[in-house]
Amino acid sequence: MATSPVWRGSLRTEGENSPHQRCPFVDNQLYHRRFNKVLQIGRKFKPDNYLTHLIGHEGKGSILSELRRLGWCNDLMAGHQNTQNGFGFFDIVVDLTQEGLEHVDDIVNIIFQYLRMLREEGPKKWIFDECVKLNEMRFRFKEKEQPENLVTHAVSSMQIFPLEEVLIAPYLSNEWRPDLISGLLDELRPSKSRIVIVSQSFEPTCDQAEPYYKTKYGLERIPTDIVQSWEKCDLNENLKLSLPNSFIPTNFDIADVPSDGPKHPTIILDTPILRVWHKQDNQFNKPKACMRFDMSNPLASLDPLNCNLNHMMVMLLKDQLNEYLYDAELANLKLNVVGKSGGIDFTIHGFSDKQVVLLEKLLDHLFDFRVDEKRFDILKEEYVRSLKNFKAEQPYQHSIYYLALLLTENAWANVELLDAMELVTYDRVNNFAKEFFQRLHTECFIFGNVTKQHATEVAGRVNTRLEATNASKLPILARQMLKKREYKLLAGDSYLFEKENEYHKSSCTQLYLQCGAQTDHTNIMVNLVSQVLSEPCYDCLRTKEQLGYIVFSGVRKVNGANGIRIIVQSAKHPTFVEDRIENFLQTYLQAIEDMPLDEFERHKEALAVKKLEKPKTIFQQFIQFYGEIAMQTYHFEREEAEVAILRKISKSDFVDYFKKFIAKDGGERRVLSVHIVSKQTDENVSEPKEEEPLEITNMERHKCISDIVAFKSCKELYPIALPFLDIKAKGARSKL
Repeated sequence: MATSPVWRGSLRTEGENSPHQRCPFVDNQLYHRRFNKVLQIGRKFKPDNYLTHLIGHEGKGSILSELRRLGWCNDLMAGHQNTQNGFGFFDIVVDLTQEGLEHVDDIVNIIFQYLRMLREEGPKKWIFDECVKLNEMRFRFKEKEQPENLVTHAVSSMQIFPLEEVLIAPYLSNEWRPDLISGLLDELRPSKSRIVIVSQSFEPTCDQAEPYYKTKYGLERIPTDIVQSWEKCDLNENLKLSLPNSFIPTNFDIADVPSDGPKHPTIILDTPILRVWHKQDNQFNKPKACMRFDMSNPLASLDPLNCNLNHMMVMLLKDQLNEYLYDAELANLKLNVVGKSGGIDFTIHGFSDKQVVLLEKLLDHLFDFRVDEKRFDILKEEYVRSLKNFKAEQPYQHSIYYLALLLTENAWANVELLDAMELVTYDRVNNFAKEFFQRLHTECFIFGNVTKQHATEVAGRVNTRLEATNASKLPILARQMLKKREYKLLAGDSYLFEKENEYHKSSCTQLYLQCGAQTDHTNIMVNLVSQVLSEPCYDCLRTKEQLGYIVFSGVRKVNGANGIRIIVQSAKHPTFVEDRIENFLQTYLQAIEDMPLDEFERHKEALAVKKLEKPKTIFQQFIQFYGEIAMQTYHFEREEAEVAILRKISKSDFVDYFKKFIAKDGGERRVLSVHIVSKQTDENVSEPKEEEPLEITNMERHKCISDIVAFKSCKELYPIALPFLDIKAKGARSKL
């Protein structure tokens, strides 16, 4: 989608009124673009990096901080683009709130107030040195890249830098050149700017159209008096230079690793309110670590209202932490905050040196949580908009969503969440947060350049906070934190769930084949089915039959159950598409039976290589370990165990499994088909009735699901996957 105008005539330069463009896109955004000749000239010294660092800063005193305080903005990005030799663009992009859309001139004024402050302060050597230090640190401890990314970046750099600098040049600033910084800063003037405002509200007034995509836009000159007011803007006392970054690490030492250290994560603390896992890294030898905190309270998923309150609490918490976290992120220390059905997950990862400092700040915010009413109103509006925009998501996304809604033990529908938002108020979120943090169970995993002693000290800090709450008096019971389970289809079951979509011309078909409870054997069998089916499925349905651009087949492994699904997003009717999917499966059964043994063995080996591929980074290893902890399976050598089973699977075993669970007349076949049917029509697409084959279709086997509650009420649940290690469920035990 085009975001800049097709300018007619010559480029406007200093002395002419700046152009102002309006475009009717979905979101409210303001683009401030400046044409600069100096960018290419100063590339060795990176004056643009210095200004990008300051203008795009998100800490206290920044443009973003001030715009958020006023309720006009959610996000801001700044940076340069080198387009052709000799010139480039410096862009500032502001994600506006609805209120901010009414204050565009004021927002632009604040941007120029900040630029004036930078000119009066002048370039600062300590800020340049800080940027140099951050870049040197990023290069020195850079993680392994994917080969395709490395090649792409190298080829791009070879067009600009000498061969010996190709890898390091993006991180390198050779020389302190305040004159170049001042020169570039002097280019960022109102009279040398273009401003683009993007909003749906402009559609009625946009009288021009971009020739290729027909994007509508309008173009007008900014009044001279407004440009002059920006040129002569006053200083703003709320806009200041950022403070020195306290998160830049100074200690890069690798902690000594005990020779008898455990191979896998182990529990180092287990109480009714806190369980702590630890594993010291002995493979990557980087001064990095990862910490994950899973804070659970059944209150968070009690009903749609509480689910919304939990989501709003997470949004507000992330928003509050934003200014503080920005410096940490610059120093490659990241905090990810994610809401989940039972509470909140926090992950801290990056250099290990300053992680405890960040953790303490996080704990302060959690256990003294306060809601800013203005930010609450803005974020509530954003959340409601996202719930409403669900209707406009792609049909394949809807098919995935409805399948999960049908099969998950306890899940709230999007429409239920939207209805409940009427009851979400400022006071309710405040009260919910107080109640949530007063009764928690926390499970923690600490991995990386962290000794057991240090991990125990970290656990002590968290435990001290938890013991000061009601959790110590009335801890969450283990049975209050049982994992969600999956509804079980019976052998021979065949169901259809159909939903209309009025926003897209394409429809979507998802055929889900449930294959049983998760065990090492069923896990590897469905993975092998996916491995064998993937390429021919795409080749048949996408390339040869050209049913649609989105064709996917793969494993669905969730809530203790395994299955195979095939998704096709197509302009054709789902009834026809599902029949073609079934035809492919039936045809390919014969291909599997006729498959040479050496080809089958190649599939097995390809899957084994994929399974046994080692994590490339500390964070990847952390995610792999934590996946077992989160699922409460603790099978830390799962890949090796599953590959051992894979090696023993014969071709006849595989054919029998395929016939039983996947083939159309399989004795253990369990089908749930989801159809997202477009209400829009296209004269180039045949009517569904013409596409349906004459013979009996799978549609006649399906039972239609018209009532989700009735469907679930008559179904059993799969058991959750059993733990591989003898570890009791987390939480308190009742005295029965």
